Amino acid sequence: MSTQTAQLLDGKALAQRMQAELAEQIQTIQGQKGRAPGLAVLMVGDNPASAAYVRNKERACERVGIASFGKHYSADVSQAELEADIEALNQDDRVDGILVQLPLPDHLDSVALLNKIHPDKDADGLHPVNLGRLVRGEAGLRSCTPAGVMRILQDYQIDSKGKHAVVIGRSILVGKPQALLLLEADATVTIAHSKTANLNEITRSADILIAAIGRPDFIKADMVKPGATVIDVGINRIIDYEGKSRLVGDVDFEAVRAIAAYLTPVPGGVGPMTVTMLLQNTFQSYQAF
Repeated sequence: MSTQTAQLLDGKALAQRMQAELAEQIQTIQGQKGRAPGLAVLMVGDNPASAAYVRNKERACERVGIASFGKHYSADVSQAELEADIEALNQDDRVDGILVQLPLPDHLDSVALLNKIHPDKDADGLHPVNLGRLVRGEAGLRSCTPAGVMRILQDYQIDSKGKHAVVIGRSILVGKPQALLLLEADATVTIAHSKTANLNEITRSADILIAAIGRPDFIKADMVKPGATVIDVGINRIIDYEGKSRLVGDVDFEAVRAIAAYLTPVPGGVGPMTVTMLLQNTFQSYQAF
């Protein structure tokens, strides 16, 4: 009996290739513009995961030639101070992209802060104006993780047209924009979530299954249609049976690998593409001004 093994969708290699191309494009345009593109990442407090993400973003900026205008605030910073700083960055001609690193401490209103960012500098693609443009199928900055997923599918020539795509998760960060981008690519889309009845039945009907729920190893082999494309957006830190900390996705990797035709690993799948699309959004804004 032959055992199938899914082809791994290498987001890390694709991200490296895209970043190398971006670095060349920036070098070419920089002379005409008289400045490098600029990205401001605002981080509040000392959340270790957030600090690692921010370092990762700043290193990626350095690699491609994007200037960093980031700022690190103490955990007790006021809403007013952050809003004033975002307003100043909106007016700053050196800054093309602004990002507020989430999650924020409870006393801060993250929605109000994200809405303060000018839509054309919204590097995360989460401003209501950019989400509205996505709903209407108009050009605009796209949410980084879903846009990264679409680039992976495109790079591996996995056509969404006419396929049944199931997105598990309905967050504004991933689930909803992901469903809209798949619709734009002519897929038939079902959004499932924690309250969905007959979840296994729905996931088993998916040609493309996207897991974005933040629950380690949630998607088991019996939830996957043989030959499906499975995209794992989850990044969960767990302590394994040896007491070691490691990253796993929302998909039970080894079990699903024997069923699916294509599968993204964690780490090395969607994560590197999220950072790359952030750089891409910043470059897009830079070109537009």
